[in-house]
Amino acid sequence: MFGRGGRPGLIGLAARTAVVTGTANAMQNRAINRREEQSQARAAEAMQYQQQYQEPPQQYAPPTQQAPPTRTTAPQSDLIAELSKLGDLRSQGLLTDEEFAAAKAKLLA
Repeated sequence: MFGRGGRPGLIGLAARTAVVTGTANAMQNRAINRREEQSQARAAEAMQYQQQYQEPPQQYAPPTQQAPPTRTTAPQSDLIAELSKLGDLRSQGLLTDEEFAAAKAKLLA
């Protein structure tokens, strides 16, 4: 008639376990969904912030065309060596003063 004095039977125990398990799963799923929503909201805020405060891309002017040098200049040491050779040739008498001056002007030009 009235049952067993306050203790649930096997079916009652199974029903209680099912309710507790279902509630736990529902709460876990709710927590997971909430974390995903927060994560998506943070990502959207970060993207909006990045777009708003990002520096605009720098505009670079196309490189200007430079004319190639008209003459090639010898390095300083080569110039000094050539002038020394010319001076030696002049001192040996193999070059006249005019030839020396012309060769020197050609080197320095």
